[in-house]
Amino acid sequence: MRFGLFIPQGWRMDLVGIEPERHWAVMRDLATYADGGAWDSLWVYDHFHTVPLPSDEATHEAWSLMSAYAAVTSRIKLGQMCTAMSYRNPVYLAKVAATADIISGGRVQMGIGGGWYEHEWRAYGYGFPSAGVRLARLDEGVRIMRDAWRDGRVSFDGRHYQVDGAIVAPKPLQPNGLPLWIAGGGEKVTLRIAAAYAQYTNFTPEPEAFAHKSQVLAEHCRKLGTDYDAIVRSANFTAVVGASEAEVDDRKQRVRGRLAGYVPDAVADSMVGGMPDSAMGTTEQVIERLTKVRDLGCEYAICYFPEAAYDRSGIELFEREVIPALS
Repeated sequence: MRFGLFIPQGWRMDLVGIEPERHWAVMRDLATYADGGAWDSLWVYDHFHTVPLPSDEATHEAWSLMSAYAAVTSRIKLGQMCTAMSYRNPVYLAKVAATADIISGGRVQMGIGGGWYEHEWRAYGYGFPSAGVRLARLDEGVRIMRDAWRDGRVSFDGRHYQVDGAIVAPKPLQPNGLPLWIAGGGEKVTLRIAAAYAQYTNFTPEPEAFAHKSQVLAEHCRKLGTDYDAIVRSANFTAVVGASEAEVDDRKQRVRGRLAGYVPDAVADSMVGGMPDSAMGTTEQVIERLTKVRDLGCEYAICYFPEAAYDRSGIELFEREVIPALS
């Protein structure tokens, strides 16, 4: 099992209390820390407004961060979980991603999905088309990016996107372009798109649901004639880890305390109380839970630590105890 680390960027209210002028230093220092450690990749979210409630708290833009991390790290892979296809024209996005890949020396991944956060869609003037339209754009956009990266020039006449001889030069450094992480567990469309184009998928960490989604993906691969075993399956995990249950509870309460004053008390309670336990608990509990999903074929765990901007001790404990047990 390989491991990725989410870098806090504000979307999950994980930079509150830190002055905006210090945000980049906090994010940069955590990225360079991860670059020197056991993590295979670092990740950001592609969102514009905070959750669970839109607020005036900062949410830093994903692809700006990609280029910044490309410049300040040297080894670690760089991803977004996940870029919303409709937020950027796909051939423009192919160009942006190729430039970031050049800056990084060939380390950028493309996490891509249909998008879902209605409030920010409407606020930014994108409307909010049906899921069918969003996923159709995803399908067309992935094909455009793939062809642009492979050939350096692309034309496409689709229902949602038209491209006429767009030049993407230089091409990404990685052969055939950036690895595609198709994110989402929609069984009829998203997993079919993943079966057709993805090198990686990303869906639920819950074991029973993970096994079911894997079966659906395998069936799509069978129908399309693609290699199911060549697709790496991943999941995202919210990680709060401690040496004892009391320490875990204390960490959760500190997360709750930081949220106080920024969201209503009931929302803060639900944010902490609603965190999934898939990577939450003592190191022994976390190892046991991750082992279950690993044994179902999850080869990649991307971990989000709510306290990362304020306290690295949970990350350090995870590195010492959990990663070696599962790698």
